[in-house]
Amino acid sequence: MKGIGAGIYWDEACTNRTISLNWGVIEVGSSSNLTVYVRNEYSSAVSLRLEASNWTPSAASNYMSLNWNYTGQVLSTNEVIAIELTLTVHPTIIDITDFSFETIITTVGAY
Repeated sequence: MKGIGAGIYWDEACTNRTISLNWGVIEVGSSSNLTVYVRNEYSSAVSLRLEASNWTPSAASNYMSLNWNYTGQVLSTNEVIAIELTLTVHPTIIDITDFSFETIITTVGAY
């Protein structure tokens, strides 16, 4: 878990920084949800972008998808919002039992 211009935390008070996500066991064709708190640590108002990269094994990206409930609202400096991340394992997945990937939330644009 990496934030660029944004702090990612487990708690709304932003005292427990999130450095990794443990999705637990996810059954084929189902999803797992995690809530994180994102604080705009940039010097002006921004929106956010989510990226999942560096999948191991690389084929995992063909069978899993990462989404969030963020709707594009602009965050002022130091504003904190709760965001639910959802990892979905597609029903067609084969031969992947362990995986990892980098989750990046980046601040975008100055408003």
